[in-house]
Amino acid sequence: QTGKDATIVELTNDNDGLGQYNFAYRTSDGIARQEQGALKNAGSENEALEVQGSYTYKGVDGKDYTVTFVANENGYQPRVQS
Repeated sequence: QTGKDATIVELTNDNDGLGQYNFAYRTSDGIARQEQGALKNAGSENEALEVQGSYTYKGVDGKDYTVTFVANENGYQPRVQS
């Protein structure tokens, strides 16, 4: 889709307001992202948000690349797949 603005072709978004959420979207140019998060050990001194997800994009070489990740009390931990 060279020279055109991408549009969102799919979107979901849920948030329970209590520390859990998930969302996902896909665009007309092939970009996609999904993520879910949950509060662990709520109300304790060890309370932490844990997030898992992935995103996909097309590289300049024309290949699709996907990054999966976890983010928690141990930091952001990505893994790239092509």
